Amino acid sequence: MATTTMETLAIKTENKFRTLTTKQAYKKGDVICEMPSENITDKPNRFTVQISKDKHTHVGKLAALNHSCDPNVILETDKMVMIARRDIEKGEELSFFYPSTEWEMAAPFICLCGSANCIHVVAGARFLPLSTLETHYLNSHIRETITDLLKNTKGHLKKLSEA
Repeated sequence: MATTTMETLAIKTENKFRTLTTKQAYKKGDVICEMPSENITDKPNRFTVQISKDKHTHVGKLAALNHSCDPNVILETDKMVMIARRDIEKGEELSFFYPSTEWEMAAPFICLCGSANCIHVVAGARFLPLSTLETHYLNSHIRETITDLLKNTKGHLKKLSEA
């Protein structure tokens, strides 16, 4: 597993639209870089990634990572690394599935990725059906939140049936 640094990544800007590309090729499973974690906050914004139920980190250069419903990288928040989800060619734009880290986004948007499995509205995992979420890599804080909700739903249904 090769580990590289932010120097292998480049931000490209065209018509005020930023993308993050790679200056080298990666194999599936390679660690591309570490995720910055110096600037932690309890509130999300357009330049943060959710790393636990109530923590978000400003990710510096990685804020140029765009969303895709068929992404080529995973942001693994337990290990704070970006990993190649599949083989990636030199010069390729990097993207990740935003709901894999975000429960509820500060700035939802319409997805135009064109993937056959496009979710169309990117607002966070909270707004997607389990059938969609189960087809994607989800970080532990997203999986835990889903599990907590399912446990609570069972209790609410029980109270309703007793009423």
